[in-house]
Amino acid sequence: MTVKKDYSLIIFDWDGTLVDSVPHIVEALKCGAQEQGLPVLDDEAYKGVIGLSLGNAIAQLYPNLGDEAVAIYRDAYRDNYFRLEENPSLPFAGVTDGLELLKTNGYQMAVATGKKRPGLEKSMNANQLQDFFSDSRTADDAESKPHPMMLQQILEELQVPAEKALMVGDAGFDLQMAANAGIDGVAVTYGAQTAESLGQYDTVLTVDSFDQLISWLSK
Repeated sequence: MTVKKDYSLIIFDWDGTLVDSVPHIVEALKCGAQEQGLPVLDDEAYKGVIGLSLGNAIAQLYPNLGDEAVAIYRDAYRDNYFRLEENPSLPFAGVTDGLELLKTNGYQMAVATGKKRPGLEKSMNANQLQDFFSDSRTADDAESKPHPMMLQQILEELQVPAEKALMVGDAGFDLQMAANAGIDGVAVTYGAQTAESLGQYDTVLTVDSFDQLISWLSK
């Protein structure tokens, strides 16, 4: 564990980091494949693209699809995901209380997600988390992870230098994006990707629960 720096801004991924939405994402990707007669892959393949913008995720899963087929798959995924989210995915244990503590302790917080804006806002509102965040960037606003644009935009908007920011995510795309932006990264192992796969990235901390992150930031 690295000694904590004097961070002022914590930037979170959404799916698999704050909200336990990975099962719904995997199921929606499977349904989209079935509806187009594509081979249904194993869960790990679908988990492995969570964090990318949807178009990039589909292209990585099914690289031989043409543009029209990708568009059809994208629409099928969204329809299935919003159907599943009629029972909204909930925050992981400790998230709501942890965000409240960070806010009380004076941290600014933001979100950088591969979701589209409507999906992020729907999930934020369903879980009453929107008031914790000073800024957010989605797949509608910037290049897909691991391009650093989302983080660069957040830093510029909030006028925070990179050395004062921390990126928290459950996917290699999050951690590589942080590295590309010159921002420290924290890996969480309870989301889409395993501790082993995340271990190849240079992080300041790896945690197995949100409470562990809050404890470290509160020292």
